[in-house]
Amino acid sequence: MDLISSATTTDEASRAARVAVLPVGSFEQHGSHLPLATDTIVASTIARSVAAAYDLLLLPPVTISCSQEHAGWSGTVSIRSSTLAAIITDVAESLRRAGIDQLVVVNGHGGNYVLSNFTDRG
Repeated sequence: MDLISSATTTDEASRAARVAVLPVGSFEQHGSHLPLATDTIVASTIARSVAAAYDLLLLPPVTISCSQEHAGWSGTVSIRSSTLAAIITDVAESLRRAGIDQLVVVNGHGGNYVLSNFTDRG
């Protein structure tokens, strides 16, 4: 389970990616048989495959997101949708300052409705 890229600054300088991939998961209950990080693991696996196929910058996952619908289940941790939106906005702005003008968000959690506000923003 390799959720975080081990790329170095040298690796990324030679890659010179113009697009970054950000997996967004959650940390919530999925029953007694699956880990709390299931959505993060799924999003990270897809993001890693996309980044490898197109030689893109793979970002570390956002592991806590909007899981209010799972409140009350042991281990579930959630943030407000405005917090998740702020994280995505800040990441995109940071990437732009670094010369990467496109961000692909791989959402692994259905409760992250706020992410639809970021689709197709050019």
